[in-house]
Amino acid sequence: MTQRHFAGAAAAFAVLLTLILPAAGFENTGVPDPDPAWRDAGSLDDLAAVLDDWLDANSDYPRNPAPLAIEIADPITIAMNPSVASSFGTRTRGLYDHEAGRIYLIAPWSRKDALDVSVLLHELVHHRQVARHWYCPAAQEPDAYTLQQAWLAERGLEADIDRVTIVLAAGCTPRDIHPD
Repeated sequence: MTQRHFAGAAAAFAVLLTLILPAAGFENTGVPDPDPAWRDAGSLDDLAAVLDDWLDANSDYPRNPAPLAIEIADPITIAMNPSVASSFGTRTRGLYDHEAGRIYLIAPWSRKDALDVSVLLHELVHHRQVARHWYCPAAQEPDAYTLQQAWLAERGLEADIDRVTIVLAAGCTPRDIHPD
C-alpha cells in the first residue's frame, strides 16, 4: 500500500469512526456511555423514564408522583408565557413550571444530543424538588446543576456552567441592597 493510499484509508477510517462511535454509545470524547439507553428512547416520556431511573440511583430526591408534561417550545412562546417568562434568559435551554407540572425544552433541542438531554435531566430534578421547602427558586439550582454535570461527566462531557453565579443566586439575598 502506498503512502497516499494509506492516508486515504486512514481518513476513511476516521470518518467511519465518527459515524459508528455515537451509535455504539460513545460521544465525541471517546468515553463509553455507561448507560446508553437514553439514545434509544422513542419519545420524550421514554427518555424522561430513563433519566428518572438514573436520578433514582444517583440522587436523594424521590420521584414526584404528580403528572408531568414535557414539550419542546420556541423561545418566543416561552418569553410570552407569564408563568415562566421571568425565568427565561438568553442562555435558557429549559424551564420547569411547577404550577403546571410542565417542562419546557427550548428549541432547537434534540433527544440525541447528550448536552440537550442533560437539560431535561436538570428540569426533572426540579420536578422532584417541589416536595421540599426552598427559600427562593434559585436555591434549587446547585443540586440540579450538580446532578446534570454528574450525568454528563459519566459520558466524558461537561456543561458550560457558571458556578459562582449559581452559588450567589442560591443564597436568596436581595439583588439590590442599597439603602434609600
